[in-house]
Amino acid sequence: MMPPETGWYRWEKEDLLLSVRIQPRAAMDRFVAPYGNQYKISITAPPVDGKANEYLRRFIAKSFRVPSGQVTIESGAQAKTKRIRIRRPQRFPIPVGGRGA
Repeated sequence: MMPPETGWYRWEKEDLLLSVRIQPRAAMDRFVAPYGNQYKISITAPPVDGKANEYLRRFIAKSFRVPSGQVTIESGAQAKTKRIRIRRPQRFPIPVGGRGA
């Protein structure tokens, strides 16, 4: 059973759209907590030459159990705030109650 929709994610048929705020160069990769209408995600990759975006795509893909090709950064490629599309996610690893994983 999938959790109800919130301000930071919504369903479009089988696709999941996430609004996220990225913290690069963090100590560890993790889903932190809701951050307004976004969900804060920490990743260890630096924001250099698109490396953080690719790293984020792989982290999201692994977390939602999909191939990385099913994860698209739809907006915010050069910003900390991004909109991400996940095609047919196999699981929902983000705690909906508000506390990070």
